[in-house]
Amino acid sequence: MNDWPEGWSGDNRGRGYGRGSASARPESARVMRQVRRGATPPGPGPSAPPYGAGVPQQPSYTDGQGHGGDGYDSGYNTGQVYGGSGGGQGPGRQAQGRPAPDWRRRIKWTAITVVTVLVVTTVGTYFWADSKLNREVDLSKVIERPEAGEGTNYLIVGSDSREGMTDEQKKDLHTGSAEGKRTDSMMILHTGDNGSTLISLPRDSDVEIPSFVGSESGKKYPGTGRHTKLNAAYAEDGPELLVRTIEHNTGLRLDHYVEIGFAGFANIVDAVGGVEMDIPQDIKDKKSGADFKKGKQTLNGEEALAFVRTRYALAGSDLDRTKNQQKFLSALAGQVATPSTVLNPFKLYPTMGAGLDSLIVDKDMGLFDLASMFWAMKSVSGGEGTSMNMPISGSVGGNLKWDDAKVKKLVEELKNDEKVTVSGN
Repeated sequence: MNDWPEGWSGDNRGRGYGRGSASARPESARVMRQVRRGATPPGPGPSAPPYGAGVPQQPSYTDGQGHGGDGYDSGYNTGQVYGGSGGGQGPGRQAQGRPAPDWRRRIKWTAITVVTVLVVTTVGTYFWADSKLNREVDLSKVIERPEAGEGTNYLIVGSDSREGMTDEQKKDLHTGSAEGKRTDSMMILHTGDNGSTLISLPRDSDVEIPSFVGSESGKKYPGTGRHTKLNAAYAEDGPELLVRTIEHNTGLRLDHYVEIGFAGFANIVDAVGGVEMDIPQDIKDKKSGADFKKGKQTLNGEEALAFVRTRYALAGSDLDRTKNQQKFLSALAGQVATPSTVLNPFKLYPTMGAGLDSLIVDKDMGLFDLASMFWAMKSVSGGEGTSMNMPISGSVGGNLKWDDAKVKKLVEELKNDEKVTVSGN
């Protein structure tokens, strides 16, 4: 059966035109097929059979001359709606498109990425910070040391070192230009299960210089029973002799040594954005540069250094000065060990950089030891610990004499990590 309209059939196409005929006569215009909606008009050919009851009749095709295309089946007459991709969107059928995102997979990989970044950052920060510690003090050179007790004991020293400071900085910080370095403040910080105890050692304390081995020469110097001020031990042979002298005169073993100079101290204070202090009285001291009114105020690095160095403007001289130093260092530790500093990289890294560059510690000191020290000092300022001066009984030769009985009791309590009951000056 020929599906094409009559004028298009293979053998009834007129006079051979349009089939490669050699005749010069042009082919007449072909009649365009028309699409007629509705019923198919009668024609000579049989009509297309219906698709079934209730099914709309599809368009029929004619050639415009009444010749029906009832037998025409080109694939168009299938009932498909074009643009619907075969499975067109109809009632009850879900639209096809991009697959739904796998949120479980995305969350998993996001979590893995975040954890990896945190681990890499933490490890990198640790090694960076650890490399900046100046481990210059060798406590293995200290001889005849007392037995270790419970808890941990830190010797914290503030020196008057001006190393690395410009003339302008020395002028701004009122440090003078003395060569070398001496101890400007000394404290023992004990940490343990019964809270933290911060004990100031006045630099004018009367002590005996024991036998020791020179930190540089390695030569042994026998003890002669010589008495002098505590800060003279540091001036004579540095940190190792200072540790040796304190251990000999107290019987308390010191586990770690931490020292900071003038410039480093001021830099740390500035890095944390200043430290709030409640100044107990009006203070004006030309030598330290202090000029404060009584009351709460935030001290920058220069002001903080002037405050902790003030001596001559205070009635109690060195003992009152050590109390101010304790208050300020505890407040500084509290400022450093806060979420606003620890969780803020724009504060944390400058603070760590300023502090670690300035600190001098013993060879066995680690970052965790240093962090433990700061947290212990913070607990002192928060009222969970005790701060005091070494008990004093009087003076001898212009030096402050310790109260031997109280010092012995204090050391026993620290060694056994017991709650301190001894009071200081």
